[in-house]
Amino acid sequence: MSQQQWTAVDTYFSDVLIGEDPVLAAALAAADAAGLPQIAVAPNQGKMLHLLALTQGARRVLEVGTLGGYSAIWLARALPADGRLITLEIDPTHAEVATANLKHAGFAEIAEVRLGRAADTLAQLAAEGAEPFDFVFIDADKPGNPVYFEWALKLSRPGTVIVVDNVVRSGAVADPDSTDPSVLGVRRLHELLAAEPRVSATSVQTVGVKGYDGFTLIRVGS
Repeated sequence: MSQQQWTAVDTYFSDVLIGEDPVLAAALAAADAAGLPQIAVAPNQGKMLHLLALTQGARRVLEVGTLGGYSAIWLARALPADGRLITLEIDPTHAEVATANLKHAGFAEIAEVRLGRAADTLAQLAAEGAEPFDFVFIDADKPGNPVYFEWALKLSRPGTVIVVDNVVRSGAVADPDSTDPSVLGVRRLHELLAAEPRVSATSVQTVGVKGYDGFTLIRVGS
């Protein structure tokens, strides 16, 4: 198996099950034009997030790590007309591009991009007494995963679903001797999950256009 074959399979599934999407294509083009890194989720993963949030019946969605707003658009599409999406971004350029992309997608009224360190903006949400979120997607710096998860749990309710992206690290997550801060952040996240009685979680390896990686799926219990 090769990266070329993984990409071909992803492309096939995306072409058949998603097809052309001018709004999402425009969002990616705007991100590229602004020089943002090409690390947005793949189309089929964006559709998966959409379906998970839709199946969840989510009315309130929290995203940690906005980039250019590509995944935020997928998530916003799962919300009802009176739904709410709050997405957190540390980089001003990324936040500006994402805000424009969400507006172009028709979600200016229900989507809010908050600028700042996620640890700070998550604490701010809690201080504001934010209504619990039904679905949370964490896709920011990996060393921060433990902190982001702990805040996400505080901002959740029983039944909330949390998805954490990029947890396999090309297999390095299984190396107990790794000194990579991203790997350490992912491993610490999983240690927290294992010790937290209020959640149930599993992690899944994936291959595709983005290479070898995976995600963790968490459900908050009582």
